[in-house]
Amino acid sequence: MKRIIAIVAGGDTSEYEVSLRSAQGIESFLDKDKYIPYIVVLHGTDWHVQLPGGGTAPIDRNDFSFTYNGQKTSFDYAYIIIHGTPGEDGRLQGYFDMLRLPYSGCGVLASSLTYDKFVCNQFLKGFGVRIADSLLLRRGQSISDEDVLQKIGLPCFIKPNLGGSSFGVTKVKTPAQIQPAIAKAFAEAPEVLVEAFMQGTEITCGCYKTGRSAAVFPITEVVSHHEYFDYDAKYCGDSDEITPARIPDELRDRVQKLTSAIYDIVGAKGIIRVDYIITEGTKINLLEVNTTPGMTATSFIPQQVRAAGLELKHVLTDIIEDSFL
Repeated sequence: MKRIIAIVAGGDTSEYEVSLRSAQGIESFLDKDKYIPYIVVLHGTDWHVQLPGGGTAPIDRNDFSFTYNGQKTSFDYAYIIIHGTPGEDGRLQGYFDMLRLPYSGCGVLASSLTYDKFVCNQFLKGFGVRIADSLLLRRGQSISDEDVLQKIGLPCFIKPNLGGSSFGVTKVKTPAQIQPAIAKAFAEAPEVLVEAFMQGTEITCGCYKTGRSAAVFPITEVVSHHEYFDYDAKYCGDSDEITPARIPDELRDRVQKLTSAIYDIVGAKGIIRVDYIITEGTKINLLEVNTTPGMTATSFIPQQVRAAGLELKHVLTDIIEDSFL
């Protein structure tokens, strides 16, 4: 009998539309001989399932089911593809844990840890991972231009600390830009990260592990046509994404080994993606850990899976079935 899969998308951040595109990607990749997928969209208190013939039906949050034409449907598994809250920060994971519904990706602790960029990077720094100098501001706190210049310097990045790095991000090059950049980031999230700029080559590496298999994918080199890898560079084709990355084999091996180690340190599950910047030729610096990477046909992970000679259909099946072993 086929398992009924909820592909849970949407969320409450500016990456709502990106999440919907990722959900469509997951739906297209799933093995239809094994699974019956439904896209479930969450936005605030509006939880609904998209019906195959068009239209929607509300989700019963008591048991995460839906009823249509008098027939109740319960899900066997949830594939979470929300970029941001409540699907990437541990909230939805806790809900599914209480329902005893298996789901893709990290659990509550790993999700909440990696969702907070500052906390995650400081945590990994304790394991010897190189990170940029940074400062954290919470809502209601402020910092003077002079303190930013003295403690972090220019240029720097000012961005939301919680969530993705597609919205609310500013590369600050002059003192006059500091306060407007902080206000812009606060408009996206209640915490703001002020992070030192690192000049180098940006790369990203995906990884997944199950009880039966594991893979660290080929590395992608990111060459943005803009000053940094912003929304248009990510989603509008304004970048070159080169897989495998044009880096020496020795450096490739170290990045992949570090990615696997980070996976284990944070207690990850499912697919994650770790972003880095290589400075001074060979120094590996962590940018962030992404536990719900984009899954459109052109996203990094599908690119890397293809470059590894794997089929995403089989990778997703491996991840889903691992929950039922």
